[in-house]
Amino acid sequence: MSRHKVVICGVDTSKLPVLKNDEMKELFKKMQGGDISAREELVNGNLRLVLSVIQRFNNRGEYVDDLFQVGCIGLMKSIDNFDLSHNVRFSTYAVPMIIGEIRRYLRDNNPIRVSRSLRDTAYKALKIREELINKTSKEPTPMEIAEEMGVSYTDIVFAMDAIQDPVSLFEPIYNEGGDPIYIMDQISDNKEKVDTWADKLSVKEGMHRLNEREKLILNKRFFQGRTQMEVAEEIGISQAQVSRLEKAAIEQMNKEMFE
Repeated sequence: MSRHKVVICGVDTSKLPVLKNDEMKELFKKMQGGDISAREELVNGNLRLVLSVIQRFNNRGEYVDDLFQVGCIGLMKSIDNFDLSHNVRFSTYAVPMIIGEIRRYLRDNNPIRVSRSLRDTAYKALKIREELINKTSKEPTPMEIAEEMGVSYTDIVFAMDAIQDPVSLFEPIYNEGGDPIYIMDQISDNKEKVDTWADKLSVKEGMHRLNEREKLILNKRFFQGRTQMEVAEEIGISQAQVSRLEKAAIEQMNKEMFE
């Protein structure tokens, strides 16, 4: 089967070699015996692994070449630290290390700058979290992580929040063949969405020709500041239905108010 030619960092990915498990073991033995060329073969023979990992980060807006180079660093680290005696497949060991290297790169290059001390605290917390999961086989709470590190709970929460990737309010979270539901639809607003009495009066006037369900939905959404999910639970329909009814009602009001 022919492969499409895709060049990343000057590498023709269609011509990358694929190593079998037995070949990998032999090369690791040679490398650990001091054979430098064996290490190079291991790197070249696992570049497809890096390609498969960076596909998970395609929606981050990063250059593929940059992610590929960072992924290769993770690959080389995993090759240098892999222990044959553990009797696990190399890919099982390497993939988390490659992902970790890429995530560190994305955090350090986040456009929202975070202080070095805050990042250090967050990375230590992540390490402690992994250790506690291995020890207890359950997800530790921020308080347990804070106690293990000897720092305050607040410091842990601030540090972990600081390294989270920003998310757009217009990021779709649901789409089942109809209108998508965005993150902003899940957010409540305790302040009035209509700032002036004139705007509020216009909106109420435009609602007169809507049916009772549409009036109820718009009232809860724009006058009470409820989310679509909250409205859906209160009136006993799905959030997707709320989204469609809300959009249709607004379109009808716009048509009648501005024609």
